[in-house]
Amino acid sequence: MNVWQSLTLTTTPLPTWIRGSLLHSWVGALRAWRKGSVLMQEWAEPIGALIAVIVFLLAPFVSTALVGVLLIACASYWLLLTLSDERDTGLTPIHLLVLLYWCIATAATALSPVRMAAVSGWSKLTLYMLLFALLARVLRSPRLRSFLVTGYLLTALAVSVEGMRQWFFGATALATWVDVDSSLAGTTRVYSYLGNPNLLGGYLIPAVMLSAAAIFAWSRWLPKALAVVMTLTHTACLILTFSRGAWIGFVVGGFVLVLLLVHWLSIHLPRFWRRWAMPLVLGASAAFVVVAVLAVAPLRDRVLSMFAGREDSSNNFRINVWAAVQDMIRARPVLGIGPGNTAFNAVYPRFQRTGYTALSAYSVFLEVLVETGVIGFTCFLWLLLVTFNQGWTQIQRLRQAGDRNGFWLIGAIASMLGMLVHGLVDTVWYRPPISTLWWLMIALVASYYNFQPSTVRGPASAEVE
Repeated sequence: MNVWQSLTLTTTPLPTWIRGSLLHSWVGALRAWRKGSVLMQEWAEPIGALIAVIVFLLAPFVSTALVGVLLIACASYWLLLTLSDERDTGLTPIHLLVLLYWCIATAATALSPVRMAAVSGWSKLTLYMLLFALLARVLRSPRLRSFLVTGYLLTALAVSVEGMRQWFFGATALATWVDVDSSLAGTTRVYSYLGNPNLLGGYLIPAVMLSAAAIFAWSRWLPKALAVVMTLTHTACLILTFSRGAWIGFVVGGFVLVLLLVHWLSIHLPRFWRRWAMPLVLGASAAFVVVAVLAVAPLRDRVLSMFAGREDSSNNFRINVWAAVQDMIRARPVLGIGPGNTAFNAVYPRFQRTGYTALSAYSVFLEVLVETGVIGFTCFLWLLLVTFNQGWTQIQRLRQAGDRNGFWLIGAIASMLGMLVHGLVDTVWYRPPISTLWWLMIALVASYYNFQPSTVRGPASAEVE
């Protein structure tokens, strides 16, 4: 048990570490200025939440460059908050692992064979991590947490509605997304404002999970009805992307969501239902998926194509890219080539199979190995372990307290697992609309860390009125 607690940083004495840390010594340098500012005293966290929510409101619709500008604004505001903050607040075990991964990525950049290209990726990674730091801070307030999640869900609803419009009225394929020899060659794959159905599928996985969580998190009937509409719309749009990776992520995330919801609600059930609720719900969910695949021809054909091996052009393309990426990993196994797609594009041509150009590794796990080597990959897995352990621990605490804020945590964990499974066969979540969501999910989990009561700020209610 002690080994597990040490591995998951459960027993890490953070206050002691903070007091002795030279890195943390600059926190609070502007504390006196903040005490004299009425605006920062009363509105510091709401302003941070407002800046952050703008990122999620605009990410699906604007250019990557503009998202970068918004991320710089978030990073700058986090720095201002941190310099004027109290010294003993805000740090969690998740923060330590994020910082460690950033240090490894920095070393990989310094030692990269394409250093200038890697600096570009390192800069983007740094901005995403600073977005996480800002989100983990402002999301400690349940009201701001609900505000930010609601902003994302309403934005995702607009994206899904556009996707449904494309399904009913048609949309021009911007690329060859379906094997021309398959029975689905003429099928419309919706992509909405994101320009790619796989990207849209990855964007909607958290939308489905958090919308379903909102059904339970929101207390009034009108918001609950809106949450039901959002869940159904997001689910339908995700299915109509015909993105196989997103489908798998949706199914896995959905199973996890159901498991955690049944676990949460079982405390209120009679003894018989506490024993049988989980098997019955899982059995019914599995039966629904099987029947849907067998009954709907396009769905069945798309699922069967997953097992077609090299006979499917998309599968064949990925297999060839993965083979080249494995050669890249073997060439630089310790710290990799440095972060970012620019570094990848500079190195990949030396290893690629003829005719199989690629912009990424088409697998998040392979991408991490390529960028930061075995050391970075180990840290990435450690970050996931600590994050999921923290999430489970806080779910248990909130479940015992009957705090409905725990439903957002359930949605975040289900979203993360869905995105990770999708990431096994794609790297769409390196794009800003999805990468920002990934760090939002990690920040949501970190925001539930059980600080001492004196360090937790924000109102106690997260209900949507």
